Amino acid sequence: MAIPVIDFSKINGTGEERAKTMAQIANGCEEWGFFQLMNHGIPEELLERVKKVCSEYFKLEREETFKNSTAAKTVSYLAGKKNGEKLENVDWEDVITLLDNNEWPSKTPGFKETMTEYRAELKKLAEKKDTSRRHSMMEKETVPSLVPRLATTHHVRIPELVNGLRAHTDAGGVILLFQDDEVGGLQILKDGQWIDVQPMKNTIVINTGDQIEVLSNGRYKSTWHRVLATPDRNRRSIASFYNPSLKATVAPAPALVVKDDEKINQTYPKFLFGDYMSVYAEQKVPS
Repeated sequence: MAIPVIDFSKINGTGEERAKTMAQIANGCEEWGFFQLMNHGIPEELLERVKKVCSEYFKLEREETFKNSTAAKTVSYLAGKKNGEKLENVDWEDVITLLDNNEWPSKTPGFKETMTEYRAELKKLAEKKDTSRRHSMMEKETVPSLVPRLATTHHVRIPELVNGLRAHTDAGGVILLFQDDEVGGLQILKDGQWIDVQPMKNTIVINTGDQIEVLSNGRYKSTWHRVLATPDRNRRSIASFYNPSLKATVAPAPALVVKDDEKINQTYPKFLFGDYMSVYAEQKVPS
């Protein structure tokens, strides 16, 4: 069993091709909460540069710091004990979030220029994909933002000692993931089973977050997923979160809770996205 792979170039095709593509996207959101886009319009040359600068960045600017981190030292200690104890409540990954008001990496040649270009292309893709649904998160006063998050899940001699990335759903709207196309590890939970998200060269993995599940009144799924560590190779990933404004009011779209002037079941309450994020962040703090 594998998550759907969709040829996004067909969205610009004939009426029939576009309708078929839209139906595939809807099915991916409803049945899986995950799907992969091929022929998405982001130049392959740019994607190759993104891989290069991200790999160089983690090697040049982050690798030694991670090796000397408390988590890494704890895993070395646990490996020596050989009693089956594992590192709990910690994600075995090194992460940087590229916010405009952050100090971006400067030692890796071409990093900021490449990632700025990539973010611009990705935003075009996110807007093109989202235009097909016109969710309420696109209202003018609550313009969404796109925030890339770079991560390396480090290899570990005994993978069972760590959680690469703990099982979770994503709090935001639409997530656009450029995952490692050689090293696997990403899994989604479907029908009670963990399913591998197969690495595919230069595709973009799309998953719907909690806010899309709310906006769709439960029609689209925010799926549980995790990342497993591997014993021999690091895994690179760039997850970009297309989220509503923190001031946005989120609730099921009116068209989904009223039909023929009759109100139908509204599964989710109305709330501010900023309030939701505060609660979500508290849930991920290690105990």
